[in-house]
Amino acid sequence: MIADSGVCSRRAAEQLILQGRVKLNGHPVKLGDKCGFKDLITIDGERIALPKKKNLTYIMLNKPRGYVTTVSDELDRRCVMDLLEDVDERVYPVGRLDRNSEGLLLFTNDGEFANSIMHPSRHVSKTYRVTVRPDINDEQLVALSEGVVIDGKKTLPATVVVKDKEPGRVVMLITIKEGRNRQIRKMCEAVGLEVARLRRISIGPLKLGMLKPGRWRELTADELRALRTAIGKEK
Repeated sequence: MIADSGVCSRRAAEQLILQGRVKLNGHPVKLGDKCGFKDLITIDGERIALPKKKNLTYIMLNKPRGYVTTVSDELDRRCVMDLLEDVDERVYPVGRLDRNSEGLLLFTNDGEFANSIMHPSRHVSKTYRVTVRPDINDEQLVALSEGVVIDGKKTLPATVVVKDKEPGRVVMLITIKEGRNRQIRKMCEAVGLEVARLRRISIGPLKLGMLKPGRWRELTADELRALRTAIGKEK
């Protein structure tokens, strides 16, 4: 709540609490204490203005190539937030897709939900449609499926299905249950494959479907319920 008010970052707020400088309705606060929008929160005796109660929003975007997954960019590159200018609530991306990747990207202002989706312990599956060059052999398929070492650590087992093979081109569906930086690209590079196109088509039970590139829509109640079930946070 302190971080949401804009006073400081979440980590700095935790330090203030540990130092005993934060009080809730006149009583010292401990990490994990709950509060509401009607409570009185003070730091060193000074009341902080709590943010207005927000409407929780859950959005899916079909990210096109050429957009970076960030709120703003120092290099003045196109950001995914540019595609959400007509969204009423202030939302943030859940995880990321690199600039040259495309497909399903979630946004929300529900921090707990976002953290649950991204937390490694949840093992939320993500499926990508990957086009690689030049060809793929059984040894490479087994390596991708069983796990390869990237950045000094072996990846978890993945599901790899070849969908289409043409001379010099292979299309696969790769499903992983972790979200390391540029993981799919690095996995393919580790076995000698060049990624020509990378598109995320699902996150857990949520599928991209027919949503056009650059377009967004809010999640349905059924989609949100299915996601919450997948991360063990059904409400």
